[in-house]
Amino acid sequence: MKKILVIEDEAAINDLICMNLEIAGYCPVPFFDGIKVSRHLERDSKYDLALLDIMLPGKDGFALLKELKSHEIPVIYLTAKGDLSSKVKGLKSGAEDYLVKPFEMLELLARMENVLKRHGGKEDEEIHIKDVVIYEKKRIVTKGGKEVSMQPMEFDCLMAFWKRRGRVLTRDQILNMLWGVDFDGESRTVDVHVANIRKKLDFFDVIITAPRVGYRMEV
Repeated sequence: MKKILVIEDEAAINDLICMNLEIAGYCPVPFFDGIKVSRHLERDSKYDLALLDIMLPGKDGFALLKELKSHEIPVIYLTAKGDLSSKVKGLKSGAEDYLVKPFEMLELLARMENVLKRHGGKEDEEIHIKDVVIYEKKRIVTKGGKEVSMQPMEFDCLMAFWKRRGRVLTRDQILNMLWGVDFDGESRTVDVHVANIRKKLDFFDVIITAPRVGYRMEV
């Protein structure tokens, strides 16, 4: 699954893009502040593509472009700056494409596909969290180099947290992701899976409880 940085300070737009990318089979990682992106890239720069707004708090998109390129992350600008000088500056500085808001999601997805094809994409076969490595396609999890036995629903629950890390997920949301909207079971079933994941992977400080709401993954 290809990881996409979504760097957009307007929460509604960011959420809409991430939702559509998830539906299309991508793994979006949202950011709302340029400085936070810079700090994050020092820890994790394994991304296939960045969707980048120009007008951002902390550090603007033109400044961030150089950093993203240094990590070999291709960039598509998504911005309200539709003037010719901004387009020329963005493209000449190394952006792969430049899309002016408002835009249609189908057009964005088509442009993303073209950019990813040009760059061949980076295979995202390994997910590293502390001393844990997750192989999504093989559905294998190792800790300290040793394979950890996980039930199918535990693995699916773990991946649900990873793909929406940083966000609080309610128990009902998790149930719907794992069993579908028609699941009639007890929502506390989620607590059992979370407890097992925490114990097996020592994720007590990774999967955090949001009191009376649900859980979130902090990495």
